[in-house]
Amino acid sequence: MPVKIRITLLFGLIVFVILVLVCGAVYYFSYTERIHAMRTRLTNRAITMARLMGQSNYFDRDLLRRIDSSTALSIKEKTFQAYDYLNNRIYSYYDAATDTLHVDTTILDDARVKGVIYFTDGKKDGVAYHYVDPNSRIVVVTSAYDEDGKKKIAELRNILWFSFLTGIIIAFAGGYFFSDRLLRPIKKIADDINEISAQNLARRIGAGKIRDEWHYLAETLNQLFNRLQESFEAQRRFVSNASHELSTPLTAISSQLEVSLQKDRNASQYRNVMESVYQDVRHLNKLTQTLLEFAQASGNPGGLEIQPVRIDEILMRLPAEMKKSNKEYGVTLDFDEMPPEEEKLIVNGNGELLFTAIKNIVINACKYSDDHKAHIHLKVKKGEISVIIEDKGVGIPASELKYIFQPFYRVNNTSKSSGFGLGLSLANRIIKLHKGAINVASEPGSGTQFALTLPTS
Repeated sequence: MPVKIRITLLFGLIVFVILVLVCGAVYYFSYTERIHAMRTRLTNRAITMARLMGQSNYFDRDLLRRIDSSTALSIKEKTFQAYDYLNNRIYSYYDAATDTLHVDTTILDDARVKGVIYFTDGKKDGVAYHYVDPNSRIVVVTSAYDEDGKKKIAELRNILWFSFLTGIIIAFAGGYFFSDRLLRPIKKIADDINEISAQNLARRIGAGKIRDEWHYLAETLNQLFNRLQESFEAQRRFVSNASHELSTPLTAISSQLEVSLQKDRNASQYRNVMESVYQDVRHLNKLTQTLLEFAQASGNPGGLEIQPVRIDEILMRLPAEMKKSNKEYGVTLDFDEMPPEEEKLIVNGNGELLFTAIKNIVINACKYSDDHKAHIHLKVKKGEISVIIEDKGVGIPASELKYIFQPFYRVNNTSKSSGFGLGLSLANRIIKLHKGAINVASEPGSGTQFALTLPTS
């Protein structure tokens, strides 16, 4: 069922329930008010009649009948009766000669016990009132047909039925109209989305000028498409750069082998070719391993082996690792601000990936420093761990700082050094996988500082 119809039905059902409650309440209270007013009038008439009859010295049945017949009331078919304590009828009056009122002795007995009893006789409302004084003890019964009251109730019922049916029709028509207006922006958003494809990622959804929920939805989707476009462009750049980096050593290997096979050569020449090919193969193998690490770091945190890791233990592996990479590289560790609580040094993450991220930054610090040394400071603040890596190298120009985390990007003043331009990008992705951040501050000619921030477990 379309959402428009569901909204219309739901709105109509809500209005239906409200109208039923309102119309039912109006009719119920009007009906009970008519009965209450009728009974009050009959009771007052019965009390007046009983008091007159209680004055036995002045009581005259003919006079009382003349009073009853001349009483101007808006009620019709009045009947008045009076009974003594032996249930003998001592007085009766009827508007119509053919009218009768059948009063059961049970009603009279209940009136003597309760004082006042209300009852109905056909279409009439009746009251039995027990009157007691030192001279008499009688039960007065009055009844009448409330023609005007019932006529007004019938008119009210017709008005309520008309209002109810009209309200339901208006509710469904209005619900359909407003649901159509309400869902029109959704249809427009869906139409705009259908026009967006991998070949047309620059297309965006019109958010409109009114800052409502639809505007928020459109802006959120536009932000999503911005991230998708950036991801597609980054993927295309990565594939293009990776293809170029992979094809370069492969082309060199192929060319050298092709040249060496064109004619016979001596053993030393073949050895030189094999050594050159071996260097290219090592370069290709290292690049492949780096790309595999990059692919792993670009994945999803749910696919990683996550466990508590002490960050100081990872940092203590770096001096030996740097010596293994290059004997000239050196690392100094500063743990002066170590907290007394061991748990403040623990992060939830993958130890090997974190080690790879920090190692890549430290290798760059050693590689581009004149003294080939990196200084590492460990600081623990409330809820987070900071690892600061400093060097006294060539620095990074301010105009290039925003590009250093892109895959295969290399700063101009470092392009002559060996490398693939993947180290910082890999480190950035690993730190982001661990819900951390990397901040860079650099001054050309003075050095660079990388500040890694990770949340504690």
